[in-house]
Amino acid sequence: MPARDYVAEKDKCRSFLSDFYQEGDDVKQGKNFKYGSQLVKLAHREQVALTIDLDDVNEIDPELAEAIQENTRRYTNLFADAVQDMLPEYKDRDNIQKDALDVYIEHRLLMEQRLRGPNAPEPQDARNQFPAELMRRFEIYFKAPSQQKGLSVRDVKANNIGKLVNVRGIVTRCTEVKPMMTVATYTCDQCGAETYQPINSPSFMPLLMCPGQECTTNKSGGRLYLQTRGSKFVKFQEIKIQEHSDQVPVGNIPRSMTVLSRGETTRQTQPGDHVSITGIFLPMLRTGFRQMAQGLLSETFMEAHSIVKMNKAADAEMTLQELSEEEIQQIAEEDFYDKLASSIAPEIYGHEDVKKALLLLLVGGVDRSPKGMKIRGSINICLMGDPGVAKSQLLGFIDRLAPRSQYTTGRGSSGVGLTAAVMKDPVTNEMVLEGGALVLADEGVCCIDEFDKMNDTDRTAIHEVMEQQTISIAKAGIMTSLNARVSILAAANPAYGRYNPKRTLEQNIQLPAALLSRFDLLWLIQDKPDRENDLRLAQHITYVHQHSAQPPSQFKPIDMNLMRRYVALCKTKVPVIPEGLTDYITGAYVEMRKEARNSKDATFTSARTLLAILRLATALARLRLVDVVEKEDVNEAMRLMEMSKESLNASQNQTTRAQRYEDVIYGIVRDDASDKNSNRIKYDHAKQAVLAKGFTNDQFEETVEAYEELGVWMRDQARKWINFL
Repeated sequence: MPARDYVAEKDKCRSFLSDFYQEGDDVKQGKNFKYGSQLVKLAHREQVALTIDLDDVNEIDPELAEAIQENTRRYTNLFADAVQDMLPEYKDRDNIQKDALDVYIEHRLLMEQRLRGPNAPEPQDARNQFPAELMRRFEIYFKAPSQQKGLSVRDVKANNIGKLVNVRGIVTRCTEVKPMMTVATYTCDQCGAETYQPINSPSFMPLLMCPGQECTTNKSGGRLYLQTRGSKFVKFQEIKIQEHSDQVPVGNIPRSMTVLSRGETTRQTQPGDHVSITGIFLPMLRTGFRQMAQGLLSETFMEAHSIVKMNKAADAEMTLQELSEEEIQQIAEEDFYDKLASSIAPEIYGHEDVKKALLLLLVGGVDRSPKGMKIRGSINICLMGDPGVAKSQLLGFIDRLAPRSQYTTGRGSSGVGLTAAVMKDPVTNEMVLEGGALVLADEGVCCIDEFDKMNDTDRTAIHEVMEQQTISIAKAGIMTSLNARVSILAAANPAYGRYNPKRTLEQNIQLPAALLSRFDLLWLIQDKPDRENDLRLAQHITYVHQHSAQPPSQFKPIDMNLMRRYVALCKTKVPVIPEGLTDYITGAYVEMRKEARNSKDATFTSARTLLAILRLATALARLRLVDVVEKEDVNEAMRLMEMSKESLNASQNQTTRAQRYEDVIYGIVRDDASDKNSNRIKYDHAKQAVLAKGFTNDQFEETVEAYEELGVWMRDQARKWINFL
């Protein structure tokens, strides 16, 4: 590869910035000088960051675009020098606002002129001149070409060092934004001259002796002292990103990467965000003692140029553009509520009411904050059910659909992992809090699978989050309260693996009442044998297995991306409950309490039930994009509440109606005898008929003996016939 002439390259950069234009949409607009207009803003301090799109460079000079990608750090400096030279041409008025550094530099120039006199020669040492880094008030960033593919963290290898790369992952940690020194300014105690030291590495060796002309001539050995007011600082933040779980090979753990962001790229993201980061992949240069401690190994990091939030499932950027008329028409049909609910996990058969409840969980109610108090708006749902009723699949779909969510399991998470852990920050060595799953899912959904398998001590960590929506911490001298405005979607198996109808509801669920009352809806999904339903379910499952898509239905399911945007639009509405509905809601709640008291209902009805109805009703109003809750919304909220209770009580009612096996066996034998119009039946024949119905030999023998003692029938001595008395 031939050596490049960087003076010529700088001229190319200058000509690109001044000459690049885009054709205007209108004929009147003419040419739109994209970077020229930005340079005017830079000259007048109206803009700080200048982002150069490599797609634009590629249009003018593909060779230059390739060179920028291969050696980004050098070209950042070349573009910065070019912009610095060009700014006076684009400046058409003086800046009214002057910051401290402007005043400081102005005073220094006046002082130097006064000290040196009119005919004094220029100072010899270059370090006595103002360095370019001190004078620049702008930052240069590059945007990767649109066709460049995003890499996973483990795909960034040694051949990417110094190049512009695009990496995708999840943000796990962000430090606070702190000032970082880029130019150190020193003052000499002997001659008063100023010395400047640009800093490019994480640590630096301060200058001690004055290099000024006066000190070197007189050999006075002036000492230098650091002046913070004349030094230049930029915003600095360290971000840790981790690769997506679907990018991790089998048997490996996810890898992470350190990203250093400076200036305008700071405060762009929070822990839990899915991001695409463009930046320069570089080795970490250590000096002094740290280099000795590090030994032969070298760490790497990425210097961020742009940080873009991404959607979780798709590779699209996180955008909340307005819904078009066609999209609104696609959603706003007569039965749009059923259509939206059925679009949640369409590959899963049935569970219509459960899906409606999950849709309302995504939309959420409205937070209320009467003086000093907080009433949560997020909806919590618990799915309790037999194995194999697609609880985990529903949780997985909600985790993919929600813009912000965390998925965890009961056994795989501790109380600290859910709330917050106290860690030592490797950069500052301070004790810092690192948020757990509930903090990372703030203003989102936290899906907890195998909820029943959690330890009781870990489960108590969730109590405060589910009602107060905060996490209070008092650890290692850190006393604080973290926000966890999160909807909890939990899935659990009954205590005996399957629901046992012979036991009470409390024995089956075995979760404390304090926790159950915090769930707005508690669904019991049972796997009951039913020929018609089983046949439809089997046909549905086999079709999905063969075609990897849901069977054809009356409507086309709504696309996940469109649904995500519609839910975001719904969340902007703040519906209120009108005066006319208050009596209706209170009357309905009093009736529910009365029924619960009279029927000795296993489900606990409290004031939280009333709040749950209000939350569901406001979520339904949000779904219709209206500002007032209507009676139909309250009725639908009450219906969902009743259906969730029915699912629990139906299993209770079964226990009273369930026949003893002796009665069933007696009915089989009696019907068999009456079919033959006889009052006697062969013992072996009756036994075969009973065993064919799924009963055991012991059950048949016990029934025969029981009814013989009751005097209903009698066996002959040879035990070949059963005679009805």
